[in-house]
Amino acid sequence: MGVTFVEGAVRVRVPATSANLGPGFDSLGLALGLHDDVAAWVTDRGWHVDVTGEGAGELPTGADHLVARAMAATFERLGGQPPGVAIECVNRIPQARGLGSSSAAIVAGVQLARALVRDGTTLLDDAAALALAAELEGHPDNVAPCLLGGFVIAWSDEVTGGFRAERLTPAESIRPTVFIPDDRGLTAEARAALPATVPHRDAAYTAGRAALLVHALTSAPELLFPATADKLHQGYRAPGMPATAALVDELRGRGVAAVVSGAGPTVLALTSPPRDLEMGIPWRAVELAIDVAGARIGSGRLGHAERAPVAAGRKS
Repeated sequence: MGVTFVEGAVRVRVPATSANLGPGFDSLGLALGLHDDVAAWVTDRGWHVDVTGEGAGELPTGADHLVARAMAATFERLGGQPPGVAIECVNRIPQARGLGSSSAAIVAGVQLARALVRDGTTLLDDAAALALAAELEGHPDNVAPCLLGGFVIAWSDEVTGGFRAERLTPAESIRPTVFIPDDRGLTAEARAALPATVPHRDAAYTAGRAALLVHALTSAPELLFPATADKLHQGYRAPGMPATAALVDELRGRGVAAVVSGAGPTVLALTSPPRDLEMGIPWRAVELAIDVAGARIGSGRLGHAERAPVAAGRKS
């Protein structure tokens, strides 16, 4: 028995995310108030993707677009493929900067496909949707906060072979700032810089700080500076991102709880940064709220409000 597709368009708003947060390598993530809006509807004319904003003119416009690939994988899990899908993307999350643009595309695709299939959210429940998104991304620390919102602890389940996540509510006083450079980074290159083994003392140090970070982000923001210290991955990646490493060092030297956002090159500050920074290259500094809602599904095509540009922030 095949699936039944709904008529008309569905849409989803997905947040940017910052993974790792210093010591929480591949396990901690935070949803940020910077969003992509994506709409889709079933057609009989194959796959077509229209992209506005970040990635326009660069990203694929057919079935090989990441949103389309995630939708196709989800339709497969749900039991059937449509003859075609039209997709419109309004992208505000910078590409390849360590702010979860690929995870946002994957989560958008999974959620859109679930919404386009009648009873899709029952056939593929939230836990299964998270597991599929993490499977497509390869790790859960970005897709989990994108899907769930807030501050998320994610892990692989060795019993089921899938992925799970627990959402926590961050302290209301935390107002992150992201420093976004013009240069891009590649997660694969950042991962290639990591050694096969690390000293036991560094692993123990980082595990203790990761545990402290859960407390600091939810209940004790005054501990964010010591809680964001890391000896597991950022130091090994620093030679490949010297400007990023220099900015993190400058901020931490001024007492700011700063870390590399994901695989970089964006820098995330979880406490207020000073304005008189010596940073070497131009950075776009944007203060963002923490997104507590996660991926939000609606109906209809994108309207004027969804197509409005994001605030530009300030150049530093």
